[in-house]
Amino acid sequence: MNQCIRIMIIIEGQKESLHALVKKYAQECALEGMVQAISDTKVRVVACGNRDNVDMFIDALHKGVSEKLIDNLEVEPFMKDRDYRGVFRVIE
Repeated sequence: MNQCIRIMIIIEGQKESLHALVKKYAQECALEGMVQAISDTKVRVVACGNRDNVDMFIDALHKGVSEKLIDNLEVEPFMKDRDYRGVFRVIE
C-alpha cells in the first residue's frame, strides 16, 4: 500500500548538505517526491511510496536528528496532489 508524508525539517547547518542527504535516503528507499528550502532554517520534504519504505525513510531522518544533522522534524500524512513521475527532486 502506498503512503505520502510531508515533513518539515528545521536545521542550523547548511541546507545543501541536508538536501543531498534527504535525496540519498529517498532514493535508497525508492520514494518519489521533493525536498525544497522554505527559508534559511526550514526545509519541506514530500515523500510518497510503499508504506514500509516510507517508514524506513522516516527512521533514517530520525537518525539524522540523533546525529545532530537535523534540529527538529515534524511528520504528517499528506494526500498526493501531483505526479512526481517516480523521481525524487531537489527544488532550489
